[in-house]
Amino acid sequence: MAQLDSEVKEERLREDLRFYFMNPCEKYRARHQIPWKLGLQILKILMVTTQLVRFGLSNQLVVAFKEDNTVAFKHLFLKNYSGTDEDDYSCSIYTQEDAYESIFFAINQYHLLKNISLATLDYGANEDNRIGLKVCKQHYKRGSVLSSNETLNVDRDIEIDCVLLDLPTLADSSQAWKQSAFFKLEFYRLLQVEISFHLKGIDLQKIHSRELPDCYVFQNTVVFDNKAHSGKIKVYFDSEATIEECKALNISGPAQRNIPYVLVFDTFVILICLASLVLCTRSIVLALRLRKRFLDFFLEKYQRHACAADRWEFVNGWYVLVIISDLMTIVGSVLKMEIKAKNLTNYNLCSILLGTSTLFVWVGVIRYLGYFQAYNVLILTMRASLPKVLRFSACAGMIYLGYTFCGWIVLGPYHDKFENLNIVAECLFSLVNGDDMFATFAQIQQKSTLVWLFSRLYLYSFISLFIYMILSLFIALITDSYDTIKKYQQNGFPETDLQGFLKDNNSKEQPTNEALACLSCTCCLRRRGSDDPLILIN
Repeated sequence: MAQLDSEVKEERLREDLRFYFMNPCEKYRARHQIPWKLGLQILKILMVTTQLVRFGLSNQLVVAFKEDNTVAFKHLFLKNYSGTDEDDYSCSIYTQEDAYESIFFAINQYHLLKNISLATLDYGANEDNRIGLKVCKQHYKRGSVLSSNETLNVDRDIEIDCVLLDLPTLADSSQAWKQSAFFKLEFYRLLQVEISFHLKGIDLQKIHSRELPDCYVFQNTVVFDNKAHSGKIKVYFDSEATIEECKALNISGPAQRNIPYVLVFDTFVILICLASLVLCTRSIVLALRLRKRFLDFFLEKYQRHACAADRWEFVNGWYVLVIISDLMTIVGSVLKMEIKAKNLTNYNLCSILLGTSTLFVWVGVIRYLGYFQAYNVLILTMRASLPKVLRFSACAGMIYLGYTFCGWIVLGPYHDKFENLNIVAECLFSLVNGDDMFATFAQIQQKSTLVWLFSRLYLYSFISLFIYMILSLFIALITDSYDTIKKYQQNGFPETDLQGFLKDNNSKEQPTNEALACLSCTCCLRRRGSDDPLILIN
């Protein structure tokens, strides 16, 4: 009786394991179990993608409005702005007269804003809840410059002086504020002049989309940077836009007609993701219980532990990916609903959550393609080559970092693409992919023959090493894994303890129930278990 119970227990375990590793269509044929997770994932793909597209179109309006206002502000407040930024700053000043004129120009433009601007702008209060324009200057403590004997006497301690110019002060026809001692600049010890002010604006273009318009507060800063004391003052303009709730907003017409429908749609997306989250979590819990049953039985019968590969077969990485995607979609949808209701304004965080979750949802589709042998090659190749690729990349990364540091310190003063470590890393990655090679060679400044010769040796050695050797070896690793998988598919995969256990009594009863007529046209339904070699897919 004990032996009979053991055989029944073993057969039940084998049957449960076979059912666990079936695809949804095979599960339906075996037990007529409706593939709820498959149908839910297909519905979720459609819902999440639709939600993302709608939010992306709305987000484009926000980004375009901010960028257009920043360009408009530069033309309004920067004297002689050409419309194109110079490197990482907006424009440059080379004389004291131009410096004074540029500072006074920005201040006057602020005063005349409502008369000259085409936008719906108004003055906003600063951090002190005062409406006006704040001007601050940084300079070294007073000293003296003696050019006759080339002696510089400057206290390097920095002083900061600020003045607030409110609208009544700027409206004074005598403009007495220009004659104040504050604007008597001593350029030999001046570090920078910063002009900051707040403006309010409203984005009316959303009315055309039947949405409530957004109200913005623009925190603008104009910086005249003289820290280098090189005879060139760099002018920077920065505008930080924040969305605030519009007060006393009165818009007639169908402006809010589609907002309730959007909120209902987002709620439905959240419910779909919650259902998917519950089903996938339940599947993981059941898989862990099944693994425990198998490990205990294997240890009891064969007096040894199953291999690590068999233990990991029960951990379904696709379910983990779906759970992460569902959580991100739920949080992103809640943020999107709050944004639509004008309670939150964090578009960036919402975009990251919804965009990443949609990426994971579409990547998860590969799982269902993997049930077919022809499409499963990509998944198996990636899984087989990943450990070798990671080890190879770690070694190649050391060489890459060495070239990055070397290029930055040597070529940085002579080449725009080597100014900082981030730009150097991006430039070298572009070279590895064959992008912009000639321009990188040609842009090196020939101010130093030694550096020019070094740049040629540096670039030729890097391109030759990474493109002809490292990149070729990288591709060879993946190709080798692909060839191995193809051979396994033709000759059979190496048998693990779990696969050997499943093959026992394999000639016994197999599920032969046919599916419903409405599903008989699908290719996965017509597939039989004997068509392909036994491959465990998670």
